[in-house]
Amino acid sequence: MSGYLDIIFLLVLVLVIFSKLKSVLGTGADDTKVIMIPKEHFDKVYRELRKHSLDESAEPADISLLSPLDKELIKIPNFNKKLFIKGAQRAFETILAAFSKGDVKTLSMLVNKELLKRIEKVINERKQNGIVTESDLISFVETEIESVNFVDNEKVNLIVKFVSEQVNLLKNADGDIIEGDENYVQTISDVWTFEKSLNPKINNWLLCSTKKC
Repeated sequence: MSGYLDIIFLLVLVLVIFSKLKSVLGTGADDTKVIMIPKEHFDKVYRELRKHSLDESAEPADISLLSPLDKELIKIPNFNKKLFIKGAQRAFETILAAFSKGDVKTLSMLVNKELLKRIEKVINERKQNGIVTESDLISFVETEIESVNFVDNEKVNLIVKFVSEQVNLLKNADGDIIEGDENYVQTISDVWTFEKSLNPKINNWLLCSTKKC
């Protein structure tokens, strides 16, 4: 009888270990222990880890298969292409809204000092002329990294193209629309350049230039 109980206990123990292993692997923990599991289970877990890796366009084993742009991007410490694109879109939306409202405090956290000075000048001129801007970002049509530039082995610049749908208005001090149409959605192409130190401990990107296509 005790022999059967021992077998049942071992079976339960194996199931618990495998369940724990699957759970830990699924969360990407670093303290997983080496345990022999069937190859088909390993292949399944590996595919899941690749699917949920930091960059879903996961680097192939053969780097020669990467595009010229991606070969440059992998040189950036801790870079995650998918997360960068999402962050760039959030920055675009936030900067657009802050500029419209004249919110210099928010802008100072997202753009570099040189660009901030130019933006402040435009905001002040707008206030002096009694002009109010209203910008409403409807959606992103396209967001794409166009190029990468390493500066003196200290800094990296990423040039990003945004194609978005927006409604933009200019109003006078009385609230009358002097430019734009609140019922007209424009498709606008912008090229923004973001910069960051190559220090792996610094992950903040700052906008350093903008231009219309």
